[in-house]
Amino acid sequence: MLKRIFAVVLLLSCQAASAQDFYKFSSQLELGAIFTSGNTNDENVRFKGSVSALRGSWEHNLSVDGFRSSKQKQLAAQRVYTIAGSTFTFREDNFILSRAAHEDDRFSGFDSQSDISVSYGQLLLRDRVGMSLNYTVGAGVRNSRSPEEDFSEGIIRLSTGYSWDISDNALFIQNFSLEAGESSNISRSETSIQSDIMKNLSMKFTVKLKHQSVVPPERKATDTESSVTLLLRF
Repeated sequence: MLKRIFAVVLLLSCQAASAQDFYKFSSQLELGAIFTSGNTNDENVRFKGSVSALRGSWEHNLSVDGFRSSKQKQLAAQRVYTIAGSTFTFREDNFILSRAAHEDDRFSGFDSQSDISVSYGQLLLRDRVGMSLNYTVGAGVRNSRSPEEDFSEGIIRLSTGYSWDISDNALFIQNFSLEAGESSNISRSETSIQSDIMKNLSMKFTVKLKHQSVVPPERKATDTESSVTLLLRF
């Protein structure tokens, strides 16, 4: 699975390089892994790849976020979260975001959950050196698939993103989103501190929280993920 994800991001990066005369591209690869053998055989792999393309008032983004864990050669967790979005900036601090996301988490009780939304957004703190803040407000549809049933529901989506250059080589990032639906609400929080090792290489510590108000029987409503990864920018 992770090999396929890596291949997709690498292919997109190659295509980005060939089209650089038309768009301004930026890419990131993030990887962390822990392997143990001997008395225990555990494997934990954390992966994220993203590509952004900027041209004029338009910015397009694609990210694939994956996590896999096995214990004694038995799969314990596996999640892939894919997001594609396009942003159109119509004023200096105002933009429209169209977004589609798909999550495949086989241990969540759902086969998959997908959503599509359109939001209005605004940039804040533009005059603050080393800080940025944005928010979006929008609406869309979420589709959930489970072994028992498939169902769709309307959602209201809210999100905020904050970043702060703590020092010349350290960055703090806080992202939060809430998708309020007719049947359940999903909130996500991602807090990270990123420290530069070299010009294009950083160490990143991240804590992620996901809470779903209504979950299948015998499933927990809140998932927490902490990771330390290497991040490569190009």
